[in-house]
Amino acid sequence: MNFAAGVLDLLDERRECFLRTRRFEGFQSSLGITRHLLAERLKKLVRQGMLRRIPYQDSSKRHEYILTQKGLDLYPIMMAIVHWGDTHMVDVRGRPLLHQHRKCGKDFNPVMVCSECGEPLSAREVHTHPGPGARRTPASAAPEKTKAKAKAKARRSAA
Repeated sequence: MNFAAGVLDLLDERRECFLRTRRFEGFQSSLGITRHLLAERLKKLVRQGMLRRIPYQDSSKRHEYILTQKGLDLYPIMMAIVHWGDTHMVDVRGRPLLHQHRKCGKDFNPVMVCSECGEPLSAREVHTHPGPGARRTPASAAPEKTKAKAKAKARRSAA
């Protein structure tokens, strides 16, 4: 399974976590999936470090599921998906949920902005290039080999 498919496979549970659902029964009632499937998905999220499982009742060993920092770091992704749905999937009644910024008290639209200038971003305004962690492939090394050959040829010609 690729990374994107793995993330999308578990988004329902994470979305519920962002909506403050923490207990098994809450997840089950809002997601409408079997107890077995939900238990497996929650175990997977705990194994992956997205959720912490914390006991809240000793007598019957009940647990809450709390987002870890790794889980919280998915918030921008979740909001981007919500924004896409609000733009392309709503009916005439409008958005099913509104998001309010606690600091200013206003309802907002989630938008992605440039971390350097603060301007909103769109796919057409973004260029990608290899970063320091990029893997070297024969195709990505080819331009450097061509440059090196050209420099060597220039040195031979100059000599």
